[in-house]
Amino acid sequence: MSQITTELPPETDYTLSALDRCDSCGAQAYIRVTLNSGDLLFCAHHGNQFKSKLFPTALNWHDESSRLLQDRTV
Repeated sequence: MSQITTELPPETDYTLSALDRCDSCGAQAYIRVTLNSGDLLFCAHHGNQFKSKLFPTALNWHDESSRLLQDRTV
């Protein structure tokens, strides 16, 4: 059974940090995809780009991209 995570963990329990980089472009990763073959890290842009292809076979889809909208001043 797949476990799909779309909610943010508590602030002190983030699993992705600024050291985690997108496997496609090197930007900060906000999405971790666990597949049978291992993990892939993506920035929000590439995570959304590849979601339709990877989501059906993903064991886990951990998305922290909502952090991009936190603490924005208008």
